[in-house]
Amino acid sequence: MHPDDPVLFRSLFEAAPDAMVVVRPDGRIVLANEQAHRLFGYARGVLEGLCVEALLPVAQREVHESLRAGYARAPRLRPMGAGRELTAIRADGSAFPVEIGLSPVASQEAPLFAASVRDISETQRARRALARVRYDVALADMGRLLVAAAGPDMALGDVARNVRDALGASAAGILLQVRGGKGFRMASVAGVLPDALADAKNAVWLERLPTAARSALAAGEPAHMHEFGNETLMCVALGGDADTLGYLVALLPGQGQPDSDQAHFLRSAGHLASAAIRRAQSEERLSHAQRLDALGQLTGGIAHDFNNLLTIVSGNLQLLSLEDMDATSMREAVASAARAVERGAALTRKLLGFSRRQPLRPRAIRPEVLLADLVDMLVRTLGEAIEVRADCPEGLPSVYADAGELEAALLNLALNARDAMPSGGNLTLGVHLESVGTPRMANVVFTVADTGAGMPPDILARAMEPFFTTKSADKGSGLGLSMVYGFARQSHGRLQIESVPGQGTQVQLALPAARRETPAAPAPRASRDSGGGTVLVVEDEAELRQIACRYLGTQGFATLQAADATTALAVIADRPDIMAVFSDVVLAGGQSGVDLAQRIRKVRPSLPILLTSGYDQGQGSAAGGFDWLAKPYQLDELGARLAALLTTRRTHHG
Repeated sequence: MHPDDPVLFRSLFEAAPDAMVVVRPDGRIVLANEQAHRLFGYARGVLEGLCVEALLPVAQREVHESLRAGYARAPRLRPMGAGRELTAIRADGSAFPVEIGLSPVASQEAPLFAASVRDISETQRARRALARVRYDVALADMGRLLVAAAGPDMALGDVARNVRDALGASAAGILLQVRGGKGFRMASVAGVLPDALADAKNAVWLERLPTAARSALAAGEPAHMHEFGNETLMCVALGGDADTLGYLVALLPGQGQPDSDQAHFLRSAGHLASAAIRRAQSEERLSHAQRLDALGQLTGGIAHDFNNLLTIVSGNLQLLSLEDMDATSMREAVASAARAVERGAALTRKLLGFSRRQPLRPRAIRPEVLLADLVDMLVRTLGEAIEVRADCPEGLPSVYADAGELEAALLNLALNARDAMPSGGNLTLGVHLESVGTPRMANVVFTVADTGAGMPPDILARAMEPFFTTKSADKGSGLGLSMVYGFARQSHGRLQIESVPGQGTQVQLALPAARRETPAAPAPRASRDSGGGTVLVVEDEAELRQIACRYLGTQGFATLQAADATTALAVIADRPDIMAVFSDVVLAGGQSGVDLAQRIRKVRPSLPILLTSGYDQGQGSAAGGFDWLAKPYQLDELGARLAALLTTRRTHHG
């Protein structure tokens, strides 16, 4: 039998397990086997003569005509619609998923093309069932990881990785709204997201979304953002309608909307991410409240200490006003006042550190420095009935933790110890190194021990339970030890309590030792070799402004003054010879020093700017990345910082 025998061709055509149709270049079906008639629901012979587009959804027919014409110009054996889901239509109008293979057919007349069509409904159902299992496993894994995560950054990183892996996406990430609602930040990302999201702090990408996408986000549904080649960027809002926390985005394979299972998975992953964010916010608020509560218990001691410092400063100033003081006595009075100011500044920095409200920032902390500062504060605030001691050997490695949270935890433990000794006693704060398995792994263990009443076993067993307290309602919330326990767990450490009734209590807080020491930056030194230049000093406190200008004048600087941002901008516009700006952050007139610095940067981007404030640095400099000098500052430090800024400017700009 010859291979070109039409009888042989017809027999093979009818015996094919898949639906087969032969089509002319104009789209007319000239031949269809029994499987094709059965698959599409037509009586035998009806398919011949129909246009092949009749077997496709109406919305796809026009596109298919152009694709068919393109295939006719360069026919070859290949699958149809590679990478896309294809849909066919039966005679009764029902749709079903298909796979289609195309091939040219040799013919003595006009060129013909064969299409083999396979119903993949069962295959697709099996794939979707497997995908649902994969999504459920990923969601369960995310839930487990979120519970165990040491912090929000780790939790959101777990969400992004699980979303990417479960969906087979090339990338996934989480954008969070920054404090104050101005833009977004990329909190976590797995893979490489499109450049459209690279500048996360700007919300331009969100403003450019189509109306349908914005409506979907508002309804809590995944939104189709954009198509990049054969990938689709999807987005789901985190939080509720009135309180959007951010967005979960994923770059999915294929084009068009995700299927219902993918959409459900994205919604569920978004709910888990939202829960993690809200939990972190609640923990932050609770921790902040607990720190403020601890500071409130020290108010009397703090006021007493500040009154002593003010008395020292005031007394020395009165001595300086006496006409019969010799030069040596005057220098001693000035030095005494300066020491009192430095003690007050150190105490203020401590209070700002304890009461600050910002995300955890673990870093390497020298335990002996931390303990010495804390003991110094406790000695001056707990009262004379409590004898505070420190036990800190030399040569210990740094501890890796958030400094503010660690200080707050130790302060809470010290206050608990104080309350256990109403008639006075000994409070000992110590620290030692504890090996963990291998020489490279170690814990730094802080101990807080008192000689108080101790706890019986039943009280000790519940000491770390949230809201459990033996104190009266006005003396404590029962959250102190539970917060310290939570901090220890988040920091990959542990909290352990030992107590003997009548003898006292010892609490151990073990935290990981830092693996690498970070050398401290050298303190700036004043230098008269500044090269001069004109400095604009912006300060609404007239006496502070005068002191800064008088000192800078002794260092070779010319100075101009302004009391608010509006005046400062006018001076800058009128004086192109200004070489640097030194401004307070908190100014009268409605514009802050940060606002002023940002406006200056727009008109004179190379002009050095140094900001100063008595508030925590995170409240100002982080907004614009400007250089920062904390109040109270040493005058020689001010001179050195300005000289360094001017030297850098001259180096870069000639």
